[in-house]
Amino acid sequence: MTNLRHKFNAKPTDYQGVRYSSKKEARYAMELDLRIKDGEVLFYLRQVPFDLPGNTKYRADFMEFLSNGEVRIIDVKGYKTPEYKTKKRQVEALYPVKIEEC
Repeated sequence: MTNLRHKFNAKPTDYQGVRYSSKKEARYAMELDLRIKDGEVLFYLRQVPFDLPGNTKYRADFMEFLSNGEVRIIDVKGYKTPEYKTKKRQVEALYPVKIEEC
């Protein structure tokens, strides 16, 4: 049997029954859950799609809804590919959002 590896060596990780594409992304979800307990974050969504020209999509890793009314869009990145950079620019040009990276 062949051992499949992610092209950037990310290791898919399960956290609370959800499969995340990397350990870093799962750790961020764990951090969000702690911030919910602290009252800073009300809730969050995962893999939020944004439609782009050319029948393509960009999926943000997280959309956070903070208790102060702020909404944050977060992409957990270990490596920024040229494709990601292009899609990020497109999303920010088409939608009134700013994508934050961690």
